[in-house]
Amino acid sequence: MPVVPRAEGSATVFVVLRRMRAPLITLITIFAISVLGLSLVPGQDANGQPARMSVFDAFYVMSYTATTIGFGEIPNAFTYAQRMWVTGAIYLTVIGWAYAIGALLALLQDRAFRQALALRHVSRKVTALREPFLLIAGYGETGETLGRAFDTLGRRFTVVDIADARIDALELNTSHADVPGVVGDARDAHVLGVAGLGHPYCEGVLALTNDDEANLAVTMAAALLRPDLTVVTRTTSSVVAERMRTFGSPTVINPFDRFGDHLRLALRAPSSYQLTTWLESGPGAELPPRADAPAPGRWVVCGYGRFGRQFATDLRAEGLEVTTVDPVDGEATVVGDASEPQVIRRADLTTAVGLVAGTDNDTTNLSLIAEARRANRHLFIAARQNQPTNAALFAAMEPDALLVPTQVVAHDAYARLSTPLLWRLLRELPQQTDEWSADVVDRLVDACGRHLEPLWKVRLTDTEAPALQPWLATGRLTLGDLLRSPARRDEPLSVVPLLVLRGQETLLAPGDDLLLAPDDQMLCAGRPGMRRALETTLLVDGVVEYLVTGRQVPTSWIWRRLSRSARMPEPTPAP
Repeated sequence: MPVVPRAEGSATVFVVLRRMRAPLITLITIFAISVLGLSLVPGQDANGQPARMSVFDAFYVMSYTATTIGFGEIPNAFTYAQRMWVTGAIYLTVIGWAYAIGALLALLQDRAFRQALALRHVSRKVTALREPFLLIAGYGETGETLGRAFDTLGRRFTVVDIADARIDALELNTSHADVPGVVGDARDAHVLGVAGLGHPYCEGVLALTNDDEANLAVTMAAALLRPDLTVVTRTTSSVVAERMRTFGSPTVINPFDRFGDHLRLALRAPSSYQLTTWLESGPGAELPPRADAPAPGRWVVCGYGRFGRQFATDLRAEGLEVTTVDPVDGEATVVGDASEPQVIRRADLTTAVGLVAGTDNDTTNLSLIAEARRANRHLFIAARQNQPTNAALFAAMEPDALLVPTQVVAHDAYARLSTPLLWRLLRELPQQTDEWSADVVDRLVDACGRHLEPLWKVRLTDTEAPALQPWLATGRLTLGDLLRSPARRDEPLSVVPLLVLRGQETLLAPGDDLLLAPDDQMLCAGRPGMRRALETTLLVDGVVEYLVTGRQVPTSWIWRRLSRSARMPEPTPAP
């Protein structure tokens, strides 16, 4: 489905012609009558003889008269009849221009015309893209969070959203690159086409709206029109998720399910949960606090709807006892409104080890946290935040784990799309010990500080690491040698190798003694200066020999010739 801006241009022209048809016809009619009448009205020449103006002369006079230029050249002095006719033509022309200008101003305020102009403008910008980009359908909190992360990584993207204000905000953001945005319903395949669904450089589609049906429609359109694209979509309904999976192989993110997985990890390995959350949050994210895992015991889940039921299942899978509280669900252990003190007292928070404030009302969840802290200050508290505007209130309550569905979706999508190596790392991380994760966190803090720097991928191939190839072929280059300063080999680079991918083998946070091989891929973390130093090692001949052996090798052809000449022995004089 090619993106053709001509269609949007035709729509704009059609709207202009439809709205301005009557004013243009009126102006043309007034002008034609004025010219014809002026050519027919009797006049006289310089000698006082009767004469009529030619049609060309009449056209010339009416042109500068009707356009209010007021040029004074005329073939002959006008007679009273000609002056009367021109006077009437002037007033008619003023009326015609007033009508046309009013219609033009109304056209500029017309929503259809402005939308047609916007579509044409966006279509031209999308067509001009010559680098890979992602199409984001839905630019709410989730889409905006992802957009900021991708922009930090230098990834291009386009946006579709039904709200004018969100698209207008794109013009005011501080993105490094221009972001084309389309106002329209993401369920319309034509709108997706304008945003770049059919563009050859489109590499993926993200359906991130708050409407499950809209996300399903985007998934269907991408699967049917561009089955080669990566599709990431969100939903909290298992039924909708199954419908989505019938169209191709989309990645369906259920924030309730993902938060349940994360919290189960937090109960077993707090350091692993801390590391996972930090890596998923993207560049610039502050190191999250590390909470102590609660002791085994009974949990209280308030809100036994879709989220509560999913979370209670996860807790029971860990072998924990669960008490559920819900006002309408007959399957709940305690039936009643969790915001009422007598109901929550029946759940007996004093003997519980954890509380999940998971209702769909933020006020209720905040009151539950306050009541839980009053009843049992040792409780492990997990809370659900529904509205972004309440972020400051939940931060002040300091729950041990906080579910913000929009952020969970954004972080999961970022981990999958930023680089495949990060997603491999996060999939393998739950199998590691908590001590291993704590050590990686400490190394990351030493390399990046408490705010995560952008991760980057290093591929030891002929094109990306040409200077390493002779050493990789001999099997003598270790990871510790590679991660030395190219200026001073005794100083290690402050770079953390999070993962090395060798074929299908995944090595997590390997040590300095790892022997590198051709075509290895590495996921690294560190400051920009460390990244530039490592790139110098990958590209500049002679640096690797200095790092491995300590010998300084000239890098340019001239210096190599001069150094070779300097090392040549002087000839022995003949006896």
